[in-house]
Amino acid sequence: MSNVQKHFKGISPSKKPPPQLLKWIGNKQRYAPIITSFFPDKYNKYVEPFMGTGAVLATMSPKRGIAGDLLEPLIEIMKLLKDDFEVLVKSYEKNWSLYQRNPKVHYDRVKQSFNKEANALDLLFLSRTCYGGVVRFTKEGKMSTPLGPHNPISPETFRHRATLWRERVSGTDFYYSDYRRTMDMVEKNDIVYCDPPYVDSQSILYGAQSFRLEDLIEAIAGCVKRGAKVALSIDGIKKSGKKKLEFNFPDGLFQRELFINNGSSMLRRFQKSGETMEGEDVKDRLLLTW
Repeated sequence: MSNVQKHFKGISPSKKPPPQLLKWIGNKQRYAPIITSFFPDKYNKYVEPFMGTGAVLATMSPKRGIAGDLLEPLIEIMKLLKDDFEVLVKSYEKNWSLYQRNPKVHYDRVKQSFNKEANALDLLFLSRTCYGGVVRFTKEGKMSTPLGPHNPISPETFRHRATLWRERVSGTDFYYSDYRRTMDMVEKNDIVYCDPPYVDSQSILYGAQSFRLEDLIEAIAGCVKRGAKVALSIDGIKKSGKKKLEFNFPDGLFQRELFINNGSSMLRRFQKSGETMEGEDVKDRLLLTW
């Protein structure tokens, strides 16, 4: 058993995120308790420049937080969760009911609506019904994932989850923002968690095509200089240990390097279309500046 997995065994069950609000491949739902267990208990504010589905944010449940993302409908979902709760849950209930009558027809209708004009309510339902939670976009920004085989969670279950999430993110302000602008708000004694698009395999996912790790490292260095602590999740070991991704990080920027065992890659499951996943286990790298 790795040191990280041993560490995980001692984590209190209460320090876990609520059940997923959005079904989304690559989220940190399962690993958020491990990641946050390394964070200090005392800090000024918590900052997430790549919010995604917010699993780590919901685990932290900060009294004061900032979360940003370049996918505006994601940010709008969280704003609705805080400020227009009933709009969010009733929209899901309506879509769920229409979906029960004819899943493919309604899914395609919602996807067409989203691709015509990206919006929070369509994206919410698409994330819960698309294949494997693979929210995949074309270069033109259109969602292209087909319908999944699973049945989406019931409106009652969604309302319960949304209630839990609203409590967890009540202290967080949300920004439709590039990660650099979000990180410009970082101050002394803040904790920053970065979960950017992974370099090796996520080019089909949103935001990955234009992302440059070199620019993020520069922003991280700036945060550290201002007295913040920064954690970075990034590619680690793939092909069951046969492929280790190497990066030329500046000397002294990161003080600790940990590897978290993720099992087999869900993205590879989608890409391989039902082929065997033998030899496809991966480990994420977690880097800490303290």
